[in-house]
Amino acid sequence: RAGVEGTISQAVRRTRLRRTPYRGQDKTHLANVLSATALNIIRADAWLNGTPLGTTRASHLALLTLAA
Repeated sequence: RAGVEGTISQAVRRTRLRRTPYRGQDKTHLANVLSATALNIIRADAWLNGTPLGTTRASHLALLTLAA
């Protein structure tokens, strides 16, 4: 589930996936396909250049547990 949530978050942040400026299902579908293609290109570029993945955030409670 965490991987899917990260993918949706990245799509929303980078391509504004939830706001499509088009009317009609065909144009909206095309915009979604192009957004997915753009995300794949961004991820492939990061992988080829060796860009490290982002770290997983820890909650305040988890940090307190680790400190004890």
